[in-house]
Amino acid sequence: MLKFDPNELLNPDLQADKFTELALEVFKYQYAHNSVYRQYCNLLDVSVSSVTDIDKIPFLPIEFFKQFKVVCDDAPVEAIFRSSTTTGFIPSEHHVSLDWYEKSFLGGFMYFYGMPGAYCIIGVLPSYLERGDSSLVYMVDRLMRISGHKDGGFYLYNYSELEDKLQRLTDKGVPLILFGVTFALLDLAERRNLELSTTIIIETGGMKGRRKELIRSELHDILHSTLRPKRIDSEYGMTELLSQGYKIGDAPFRPVPWMKVLAKEVNDPFGTFTDKTGLLHIIDLANIYSCSFIATKDLGRVYPDGTFEVSGRYDHSEARGCNLMVM
Repeated sequence: MLKFDPNELLNPDLQADKFTELALEVFKYQYAHNSVYRQYCNLLDVSVSSVTDIDKIPFLPIEFFKQFKVVCDDAPVEAIFRSSTTTGFIPSEHHVSLDWYEKSFLGGFMYFYGMPGAYCIIGVLPSYLERGDSSLVYMVDRLMRISGHKDGGFYLYNYSELEDKLQRLTDKGVPLILFGVTFALLDLAERRNLELSTTIIIETGGMKGRRKELIRSELHDILHSTLRPKRIDSEYGMTELLSQGYKIGDAPFRPVPWMKVLAKEVNDPFGTFTDKTGLLHIIDLANIYSCSFIATKDLGRVYPDGTFEVSGRYDHSEARGCNLMVM
């Protein structure tokens, strides 16, 4: 059982000292209640008594979500989210409490954008929407419902209808948020020029093999020149996490207060953190019922103020830690 109120984890005013205190408590809880994480720690010869600060907490390779059920034994599981993946590859699975996930992403949205009701929220997420088990689609759908705007909704490939709606609402001065997967936003941008001066575009990444990959600045230049939105933001999230980071305009990504991003040397995943470009390691306190300490395959740089940049993916091989465990 938890020895603290989990709602403490999602405090928008969470300070650094309290974050460290809670992270250490979450580590103890997950070591005791998550058998996959406990076995991984034991294989690294890491015990609860040896972890006295964040730098000593083991980070679970993200590939474990492909091979094992990474969940605490008393978790209130209500749904399973799965990652998008190339045909023939195994998707990650995240067993979650929907109510708890909603508290996390709604708190994060309000931290960066305010109340959902201030916007008409539209989603153009065709590849995610077609799967039916996407955490991103669940998040955007719930934000739409909470917003309550009658013109909110999802679009697949009916771009003409979407263009007309976006322009009509803009002309009326309606504040809009458009969540879009990268390839769909480019499809939209290539059709005709629009003047979306009241729209914040939140691109969620993802070419899904549909187009040549672009660096983020190239993508944003294209969208600015053709759609002319009020602003272009980016969302950083993944199936294995319950929290998001947001890049507001040209600023670096900023995590929600209950999330911390660190970078480690590519060739030394169990070593110390670096102030240079490295593999991103994430502490997501909202992941209380699975694992809050995740070693991703994203490359990036973390700045002293906690903001970060994402520069690409390290796809050399699956993390060796997965081969240590046979269950």
